[in-house]
Amino acid sequence: MPKFDIIIPAYNAARYLPISIPSVIAQTYDDWRILLIDDGSTDNTAEIVAPYIDQLGPRIKYIYQPNKGLPAARNTAIRNSSAEYLAILDADDIWLPNRLLETLRHLEKHPEAGLSYSFVELINQAGETIQVCNIANKHAEGHLAPYLYMRSVDLPCPTITFRRECVDKVGLFDETLRATEDRDMWLRIAQQYQVTLVPHVLAQYRMAPGSMSADPERMLKAQLQFINKHYGESGCGWLQRQVAMSRSYNQRAMALRNRGEKTAALMSSIHALGLYPLDPGNVRTTASLLLNALTPSR
Repeated sequence: MPKFDIIIPAYNAARYLPISIPSVIAQTYDDWRILLIDDGSTDNTAEIVAPYIDQLGPRIKYIYQPNKGLPAARNTAIRNSSAEYLAILDADDIWLPNRLLETLRHLEKHPEAGLSYSFVELINQAGETIQVCNIANKHAEGHLAPYLYMRSVDLPCPTITFRRECVDKVGLFDETLRATEDRDMWLRIAQQYQVTLVPHVLAQYRMAPGSMSADPERMLKAQLQFINKHYGESGCGWLQRQVAMSRSYNQRAMALRNRGEKTAALMSSIHALGLYPLDPGNVRTTASLLLNALTPSR
């Protein structure tokens, strides 16, 4: 069996697969297999994948299923996995050539860790660099459950690798969560294992223009669903819930501001401030929105 099973869910992502799949083929470590789950695509995904099946043979497994959503597609891949490590690569993201090798070296040095991640480069739809995220959060490693719950630390998906044994302990992706299933899974692993950071940029994460932030209400609903699901668990107490909820309302406020909804944005930021007034981010957002609301339009 391979050392890595690489999980690639694909839904109408045919235009990106000729970039993401070659980024796997170009890896400097070659003991891997691709599990590509076509989640009911209506484009030419199957046609695009066919030459890679001819080229890679058993090193790629293509599975078609009716559209069930991202967490269900990932679960299909996990059910078909057998490798020691499972690595995440969404169809529109890109790995740098040393992604697997650096990850393997790091996980072998940290047998206590169930999950690893790394720094990431943000790119736009054209593949142009937006930002290089290579500064470690002060809570970057160790027992991260409370900080994942409070949204104090983010784990970029194309850099995530977790041990197959973690799934046996914490279960599959929650298919009832359509927007926070990533954080939910990483939190459940972090409650049982330590998390480790590979201090290198190992992937490019493509920012989608139609992301959840474009819909503030859906974004907030998803965040609150995640928060309520885990409230009372290890690392998810009352204070952590207040912080998490305040950051969700703060994020909603920023999204509403970007849509030009000044009054709604201000009310959301005030709600965030009331939930956790000690967060400087909540104070800054409320002050900025209040000043903006009081400034006459020219």
